[in-house]
Formats: sequence, structure tokens, C-alpha cells
Amino acid sequence: MRHKVAGRLFGRTANQRKALLRGLVVSLFEYQRIETTVAKAKAIKAMAEKLVTFGKRGDLHAKRMVMSYIPNRAVVAKLFAEIAPRFADRNGGYLRIVHTRQRVNDRAPMAIIEFIDYESIRPKTAKKDGEKEADVKADKKAAEKKTVEKKAAEKKPAEKKTAEKKPAAEKKAAPKASEDKPKKAAPKAKKEGAEKTAAKPAAKKNAKKAE
Repeated sequence: MRHKVAGRLFGRTANQRKALLRGLVVSLFEYQRIETTVAKAKAIKAMAEKLVTFGKRGDLHAKRMVMSYIPNRAVVAKLFAEIAPRFADRNGGYLRIVHTRQRVNDRAPMAIIEFIDYESIRPKTAKKDGEKEADVKADKKAAEKKTVEKKAAEKKPAEKKTAEKKPAAEKKAAPKASEDKPKKAAPKAKKEGAEKTAAKPAAKKNAKKAE
């Protein structure tokens, strides 16, 4: 007959098992609701309820006992200030376990463990269908406005570039015109030179005749 085998070992050593359960309890107090396997949920339920009872006591010894198990001052402060006062008129039974599904990879049965008043304290972020549709339409309009503004912003730099290119083209055209004028004047200069050379021999001949 096997003695002293009570409890769940989870295939871990004592230190690893203690760290696992401590982390689950901290997450439960922080988020008020977590999803884990059924075995782990059952293992932490008794521990979490005992800590809530310490929180209801609220004295120094209770705080030291909770700190010995949860070395997280923020979570301990939340337990004593927010969670425990909600159950001042209740003697135990602060948590409930709801079976949900089977995990995909190993088909382990999953469950949600939460405080019994979670529905009354959960953040009200759910919106009506009409509000959701209105939000979707508003988002679409905002996206369209952004696209139009982007296109307009892209067109303006393009126009500026074209305006800058025109003066540059005019400047380039101006030197060409100035260069063409001397080229046209060059033949005239050649003709004048030819006439001068032709006039010189005629002047020499006339001078000889006069002698």
C-alpha cells in the first residue's frame, strides 16, 4: 500500500512544482481569470482561497504569510486592497472552475478558473453591433482621407520639379542662340577678307602704271 502520495506532482521536482503553482496563483490574482489544465486549476484553487482568507484578515501576520508565498508586492497589495474586501461577507468558495475544451497538441482537458464575481468586475469593452459598424465605417473614411492627402502631397513635389526644369531648359537654350550668331557672322568676315586681298593687287598694278 502506497502512503504519502497525495497531491499532483506534474512531473516536476519540488522546487519546479512550487514555482509553477506560485506563477499560476500570481497570474490569477493579477488577471482575475486564467485558463489552464484541469489538474493545475484544481491544485491552485485551495491555495488561492487560503491566501484570500489571509487577505480578509488584513493584519501584519497575514501579510507576512502571503508575502512568504507570493514575493510580489504589487500583487499582494492588490489582494489586500481590491480582491479580499469583495468577499468580506463570504466564508470560502471564492473561485470556480469551468471546463472549456481539450488542448490541440496533447488533448489535455482545459478549464477556466476565475473569481465568482468576475462577470460583475470584468472590463466592459464589448460594443453593440451598430457601434462596431459605425466604427468600421469611420475607420474606412479616415483611411480614404489619408490616401487622398498622400496623393495630393505627392503631386505638389512633382509640379515643383517641372517648374524648376523649365527655367533650366530656357537657360540652356539661350547659350545656343548666342553661339549661332557668331557662326552666321563668320562667312561675312571671310568675304570681307577676300575683298581686301583682291583690292591689294589692284592697287599695286595701278601704282606701277603711274610710274
